[in-house]
Amino acid sequence: MILHGAEPFFLAGSKKGILLVHGFTGSPSEMLLLGKYLNYIGYTVMAVRLCGHGTNPEDMARMKWRDWYASVCDGYHLLKNYCKDIYIIGLSMGGALSLLLSIDFPVKKAASLSTPIFIAAQRGLDMLPPRHLSNDIYIPKIRHLPNNIPAVCNVGYKKMPLICVHELLDCIQYLKKNLKRVKVPVLVVQSSNDHTVDNKSGRYIYNKIESQDKQFLQLSKSGHLVILDTERKIVFERIKQFLAK
Repeated sequence: MILHGAEPFFLAGSKKGILLVHGFTGSPSEMLLLGKYLNYIGYTVMAVRLCGHGTNPEDMARMKWRDWYASVCDGYHLLKNYCKDIYIIGLSMGGALSLLLSIDFPVKKAASLSTPIFIAAQRGLDMLPPRHLSNDIYIPKIRHLPNNIPAVCNVGYKKMPLICVHELLDCIQYLKKNLKRVKVPVLVVQSSNDHTVDNKSGRYIYNKIESQDKQFLQLSKSGHLVILDTERKIVFERIKQFLAK
């Protein structure tokens, strides 16, 4: 059963479609404010729900990262039935999956928001048990919501399966090996105040992709959820300019 508020959403607009991809242990809810904004300025918007997300952590524990990627591919094909041009925007792990989609399918532009290449030291990755010892282990996950953001924008798991952290790391490694294959226009957004993703991740992505048209937005006040935090209006406006260019 899908958690209330974690459902995928579709907002009809023009024949220019934007696919939104949420992050690790999250749900489409974290993309809701951005989705409504993009729809308001004319785009058709679809936010996918990644396999094993928005239901229960035990569902997630059964998934591989390629299952999550398959969810993004499914969303692309659904949106392509309605729209002529497809743009993709992903948050955190969703940013990694979005960049990978831009390699495999015709995407006009991609935006990578708080996408992990390097995990922040305070996340304690050095204490992660080996994969064969990580099955059936769940640890608490605190979800901080910025002030004045409705709870409906923060539907996700309060614990995470450690086995899926290994899947996340596998996804990151695959992206690192394939960044040079990213050639579409890309907007990279990174905050120096992100306590989940190391700040150097954004610049690494920007430097390694081979896009002729690439832009970088460095934030300083936002946490990991840049589209919900204090600088979200700056992010929204920059995305608007990037898509319209």
